[in-house]
Amino acid sequence: MPELNVYNGTSRRCSPIKGQVSVPGDKSISHRALILGAVAAGETTIKGLLEGEDVLRCADALEIMGIDIKRPKSVHEGWKIYGRGIGGLFEPKSVLDMGNSGTAARLLIGLISGHPFTAFFTGDDSLKSRPMSRVMEPLEMMGADFQSAFEGKMPLSVTGTDQLVPIQFTLPIASAQIKSAILLAGLNTRGMTQVIEPKQTRDHLERMLQYFGADITCEKNTEGIQCINLIGQTELIGQDVVIPSDFSSAAFLIVAAIIVPGSQIKIIGVGINPLRTGLLKTLLEMGAKIEIENERLESGELIADISVESSAIKGVNVPLERVPSMIDEFPILSIAASCADGVTQMIGVGELRLKESDRLKAVAQGLTSCGVTVEEDHDSLVIHGCGSKKGYIPGGVTVSVNLDHRIAMSFLVLGMVSKYAITIDNVSVIDT
Repeated sequence: MPELNVYNGTSRRCSPIKGQVSVPGDKSISHRALILGAVAAGETTIKGLLEGEDVLRCADALEIMGIDIKRPKSVHEGWKIYGRGIGGLFEPKSVLDMGNSGTAARLLIGLISGHPFTAFFTGDDSLKSRPMSRVMEPLEMMGADFQSAFEGKMPLSVTGTDQLVPIQFTLPIASAQIKSAILLAGLNTRGMTQVIEPKQTRDHLERMLQYFGADITCEKNTEGIQCINLIGQTELIGQDVVIPSDFSSAAFLIVAAIIVPGSQIKIIGVGINPLRTGLLKTLLEMGAKIEIENERLESGELIADISVESSAIKGVNVPLERVPSMIDEFPILSIAASCADGVTQMIGVGELRLKESDRLKAVAQGLTSCGVTVEEDHDSLVIHGCGSKKGYIPGGVTVSVNLDHRIAMSFLVLGMVSKYAITIDNVSVIDT
């Protein structure tokens, strides 16, 4: 894939945003649909797949490993994946370049661990700085072997085996990627692989595994802790999959409509998985005018239409237990908090330092440069909102986004209400 051109983007105070809109497909679900389609028997058709760079890197890697993928020629067609069954991938003849996609990297590392060959992974500078040891450690317990030149970071190699040992693993941190990597390795493991979640994380893979026919159960133990049990080497069957619109993408429009006076929008067909929508709960607590309409089930996922009106919002304390359900939305929540009346406190968000960038630092520095008062420490962020001040947020700066698409989009939203325009130094990262 060619290198992206880097260019600045500027956002400035705007008139009300109104109308009905759809946003692109959910990235997390798109990755998982491609991967399960690849190891299912027969044909899988995927409609609504997010065709951003991250997901395309995943598709490219699967093709390198022998999966026949027919990409649509028009927006009305779906992607077709011709699966090779459990354990059916071929050894890649070239390095798997994941670009900026930590999700694709960690999920494919898990999947490849159940195959008797070696694969080499790399990525861009941002991905190379992110920890992979958190998925390598449980996979090594199952029997995979890893070599990494930089203390558990990319570039790295994984040597899998079709003789993996099932494990019972308790997640040390709330991470759907670690859970998914273990479960994907467990697909080609004889016996039961169990993942225990002290803090429940997004369950897109579990829902999709059930949809494809896996022998998987999800239940709480006597202590109320979620346990996922997967019986390996059960054949998956190709399915027709409809990807819901991405809630994380919709979040930028939701916040924009809340903070831009006079705005009123409806976003159609958004995934509202209850383990993903902590931002909605938080915005409602802040006083946002949000309505959830026309709820329905599609390919195992709950979707709905979301109507939003501009609102006077107030600062809140975000509960610690809500963090896993909105970990990707804290940058855009910080924009809403900046425009709220009062103080918003976010605790237990240290995981944001290990995303595409150190998001805590990037948000704090960006907001401070725009004239917002922010307190930051290793695991928390406190934002003093400017909502009671007229013409409140000065802006008039260029924000460094550090190769992070969520930082880029968040500050473009802030520019819509700041006194002076806000420029971001790299728009091309949004392509991911």
